[in-house]
Amino acid sequence: MRVLFILFAVLPILEIALLVNVGSIIGGWNTIGIVILTAFIGSYFVKREGISTLQTAQAKMQRNEMPGKELVEGLMLVVAGVLLVTPGFITDILGFMFVLPGTRHLLAAQVSKHMKMRVVMPGAGAGGAGPGASGFNTNGQQSPFGSDPFGGTDSPFNTSAKNKDDVIEGEYTDNTQNDEDKRLK
Repeated sequence: MRVLFILFAVLPILEIALLVNVGSIIGGWNTIGIVILTAFIGSYFVKREGISTLQTAQAKMQRNEMPGKELVEGLMLVVAGVLLVTPGFITDILGFMFVLPGTRHLLAAQVSKHMKMRVVMPGAGAGGAGPGASGFNTNGQQSPFGSDPFGGTDSPFNTSAKNKDDVIEGEYTDNTQNDEDKRLK
């Protein structure tokens, strides 16, 4: 909640104050020109780095590797693109931090590490409560993902609980008589 407050309330006020101060020093049109120039330069970098990240992710997928770092970097490039086209100097600085390879790799590594810790920790689901929040599945075995997402014995992976007399209800239409090409027979 604090992050959203900072993003939508404090950051625009700071941006406006900084734009007014810079405009009073170098002039209004020069300030507008700098903002437009940073948007063009930023969009060029986002495009270039995005293509590079996409190619790296495709190469990893062809080697049957998970492109986790590339996915995080791709998300950071999307955020960078939004920040760079938003008028202001603070958003431009943050956008360039997300788009330049050196800082992006460092930030992506930190974000990936933080995400791994949140995913791997037992009971770190929504609120950390509920069935299986202790980190054990319904069979009393340690679950590697914290809680049983299926909430009991109805798990599709639990073959012992499957009832062999399950009935799937539905409707169908016999189109074999209406098919003049006889494809359905």
